[in-house]
Amino acid sequence: MSENIKERIEQEIEGARAACDTAGSSSQECAAAWDAVEELQAEAAHQRQKGTDKTSLEAYCDSNPEADECRVYDN
Repeated sequence: MSENIKERIEQEIEGARAACDTAGSSSQECAAAWDAVEELQAEAAHQRQKGTDKTSLEAYCDSNPEADECRVYDN
């Protein structure tokens, strides 16, 4: 997961807390703010599941499958 989405989640959480403090915990503003947090968390989970965080070797092997380091042997 990228640092950018982590920062955005933290900012949305702070905003949700502020909205709930200002408008009340049962307000539409509070609910909408927490919905935004949940959407970002779902996106972060989707990115993790998608496998965007490849190791440098995996990225290299994607680009150079014929390289010796990338060979796969069946025993």
